[in-house]
Amino acid sequence: MAGLGLSERQKKAVRFVKENLKITNTEYQKVADIQKREASRDLTELIEKGVFIKRGIHGVGVHYVLDKRIRKGSKGT
Repeated sequence: MAGLGLSERQKKAVRFVKENLKITNTEYQKVADIQKREASRDLTELIEKGVFIKRGIHGVGVHYVLDKRIRKGSKGT
């Protein structure tokens, strides 16, 4: 995972998901102390980098989980 160039905020999101199995945009806003727009941008980037998979369609039902390739391959962040 080190080669993905994750920001410190994004690393917080990954740690949160490793401990809690999923994260929502609202949870990420609280964890990283950022606004919704920044959280959405970061979460989209984590999907594009193959770190997270988006579950749900839109709104309150959406959450993010670790991509299975990340779950298998990394112990720490």
